[in-house]
Amino acid sequence: MTNRLAAILLPLLLLAGWEGYCRWSGIPALVLPPPSAVGAALWSGLASGRLLPHLAVTAAEMALGLGIGCLVGFVAGVALAEVAGLRRLLYPYVIASQVVPKLALAPLFILWFGFGMTSTVAITALICFFPLLENTLTGLDRVDPAKRELFRMLRAGRWRTLTRLKIPAGLPVILAGLRVAVVLALVGAVVGEFIGGRQGLGASIIAAQGMMDTPLMFALFAVITALGMLMYQATLLIERWLLSRQAKG
Repeated sequence: MTNRLAAILLPLLLLAGWEGYCRWSGIPALVLPPPSAVGAALWSGLASGRLLPHLAVTAAEMALGLGIGCLVGFVAGVALAEVAGLRRLLYPYVIASQVVPKLALAPLFILWFGFGMTSTVAITALICFFPLLENTLTGLDRVDPAKRELFRMLRAGRWRTLTRLKIPAGLPVILAGLRVAVVLALVGAVVGEFIGGRQGLGASIIAAQGMMDTPLMFALFAVITALGMLMYQATLLIERWLLSRQAKG
């Protein structure tokens, strides 16, 4: 109970301190707007419906990029874990593709896919790909040797061993990668919109910057944070459901 009360009071105290500092210091709203101005900008954007289409675009780009990136990362992780030669051949190239900053690749994605949703989804998928691949590799490699030997003694085939032993045993690690990917998916979607988006919360931030509307920028930051927290909590619920179902099975 005390922890919950502290969790509620802390942001309220921070907001009150922020508001008081802005009012008493006389700092211009262009530099640091008070929470009241941010709240007014947020309410205006939501009540008028201006923010909702941009929120829908960012959420769609995030979901598509997350889904594609995680699916490809999981399949690639399983393939590399199961085929040692393929892992030795391709894994160095996978690492090389990840050390290149995605922001540096954005102009190429725009050149290949054009402005708009497609390039942003591609950037987001590329960012989400590696956490799933790495965690899938790690999860499948951490199978109990005794259980693996038992499956071998029972003459279980590779597919049966993979689906009945390795994936269930590595599921907590794989789902941890999914949680990381969810956070990175929102980052990828917003950054992609910074570069080549015509709609979305990231593009709205660039537009607000051009108009020097700092309260609107902070309001958009709040919407992005809320979207990220919502998606993260949804991922936690899915993870708990899958793990509880696995425990019962």
